[in-house]
Amino acid sequence: MKRPQYRRILLKLSGEVLSGEGDYGIDPAVIQKIAQEIKEVKNLGVEIAIVIGGGNIFRGMAASSKGMDRASADYMGMLATVMNGIALQDALEKIDVQTRVQTAIEMREIAEPYIRRRAVRHLEKGRVVIFTGGTGNPYFTTDTTASLRAMEIGADIILKATKVDGVYDADPLLHKHAHKYDELSYLDVLKKQLKVMDATAISLCMDNQIPIIVFNLKKKGNIKRVVWGEKVGTKVRG
Repeated sequence: MKRPQYRRILLKLSGEVLSGEGDYGIDPAVIQKIAQEIKEVKNLGVEIAIVIGGGNIFRGMAASSKGMDRASADYMGMLATVMNGIALQDALEKIDVQTRVQTAIEMREIAEPYIRRRAVRHLEKGRVVIFTGGTGNPYFTTDTTASLRAMEIGADIILKATKVDGVYDADPLLHKHAHKYDELSYLDVLKKQLKVMDATAISLCMDNQIPIIVFNLKKKGNIKRVVWGEKVGTKVRG
C-alpha cells in the first residue's frame, strides 16, 4: 500500500478551472469531478486546505485596466472567490466530505471569518478548509494568498492546479515546440519571469522553503499521483 508523501497540502485552484470549457461561470460537472478527486485524496489521510480564485466570475486586474478603481475591482474579485468557495463546499458536502469555508472579509451569515488556529483545528479534525476572500487586501493575488495560508497552516507543499501539465518556457497551447521544465528553483522562476505564480508568492515560498508543484487538473487522478510522490507536472523548490 502506497503511503502519501505529504501530511498537509494546500491546493490552489484558479477560478478559470471551475468554468470548464466555458469562459464564464461555474460548470457543475467540473466542480463535482474536482470534489470527487479531493475526497479520494482526503481518504488517504491527507489534510487538505484549498485557496480558490475568482477569475471565472470577475477579474479585478482586467476591470482596473479598463478604468475601474483598482481597490474596488479587487474587492469585487474577492467576493467572486467566496461564491466559488461556497459552490465547492456544496459539491463536497453532497459526497459526505465535511467542509468549512473561511473568508478574509467577514460575512458571518455565509462563512466563518479566517482564524488561523480554527483553520488548523478543522484540518486536524479531518475537515477540508476552503480559504476565500484572498488576503482581504486589494493589490494581492490569490497566488499570494496561497503562499501566505500555506505558511500559516504549516502545509508541506502547494499544489497549483492548472489547465496544462506543468511549467513551460512558452505557452504550450500556442507554441507546439514549447519546452516543459520538470524541476525549477525559485530563482529560475523569478529570473526567467515564468508564469508559475506572481513574484510576491514565489518570494514568500522561497523565504520559507515551501515547494510548489504545478500540474494539470484536467487529467483524472493527478492530485492523488502528486500526493503519492509520483513525477507529475513541474516541481519548484530551493
